[in-house]
Amino acid sequence: MPHAAPGRLRSVVTGLGCYLPKRIVSNADLEKCLDTTDEWIVQRTGIRQRHVAAEDEPTSQLALLAAKAALADAGIAAADLDLVIVATSTPDYTFPAVAVQVQAGLGMTNGVAFDLQAVCSGFVFAVATADKFLTSGSHRRALVVGAETFSRLLDWSDRSTCVLFGDGAGAIVLEARPGQGTASDRGVLTSHLRSDGRHREKLYVDGGPSTTRSVGHLRMAGREVFRHAVGMVADVVTDAFSATGTTAADLDWFVPHQANKRIIEASAEKLAIAPEKVVCTVDLHANTSAASVPLALSVARDDGRIKPGDLVMIEAMGGGFTWGSALIRW
Repeated sequence: MPHAAPGRLRSVVTGLGCYLPKRIVSNADLEKCLDTTDEWIVQRTGIRQRHVAAEDEPTSQLALLAAKAALADAGIAAADLDLVIVATSTPDYTFPAVAVQVQAGLGMTNGVAFDLQAVCSGFVFAVATADKFLTSGSHRRALVVGAETFSRLLDWSDRSTCVLFGDGAGAIVLEARPGQGTASDRGVLTSHLRSDGRHREKLYVDGGPSTTRSVGHLRMAGREVFRHAVGMVADVVTDAFSATGTTAADLDWFVPHQANKRIIEASAEKLAIAPEKVVCTVDLHANTSAASVPLALSVARDDGRIKPGDLVMIEAMGGGFTWGSALIRW
């Protein structure tokens, strides 16, 4: 049975928005400058194209456009917010945070705004963090954004990594509303977060202000990441089921981090989640890190798959390693 106490606040999704840069780079485009093929990329990753930000499109601009779309969808003004969290690994500057730039761009002068860094798990971590603020009663409405310009971190001569990533942003609005404390409530029902810093060398960026004084490039041991990913994802998803008294059969939609189609399929199979319940957008967006889950949510909501009342599982794994899940009643 559900473990939640009766008569508690829930963080309910009231708005959803996204933004993708206009420039699309296909696998065929990459064939012209790299020793790779469309067949090789699709077979190993499921990726067919990715969006790449223009030179004058920093992460904050992508985040702001996604945020405005989410606010419009929620039917609220920026003044109605009191919390902004932006999950990103590609901020415009070392400081200030992207979140305060979004806050300023929205014309919002109240509340608090900050960035959260958990790489590809960032959006799930940010949802969990916002949920703690809202369900504590300290804040009423939160804007949670995942935004990345990972193209800025790539070594475009490294075919093992540069074909995997793309740019984009997605955002949701969460509002504290009363629930009954059961799995039938709308909103975030439970979240489960993990990290293990021993895996740094498997997925990292080889630069930073206090080491190389430069941005650096993304480096990844792809086979090692794959080897750990499925088990880690299953761990936090199973915990979410246990905490709410639900099972894979109760899920309407499984919306995983969009890193690799093979990881998505293997995770769903391990968890006994039916293939028709899996939302997969990696072919369209590639891996957009913290933006991938909200972008996938946006696609599935806009095309009519995700509907009010649906039970939606989001999960992600990222460098660090970090990994987490959140179970949401839409």
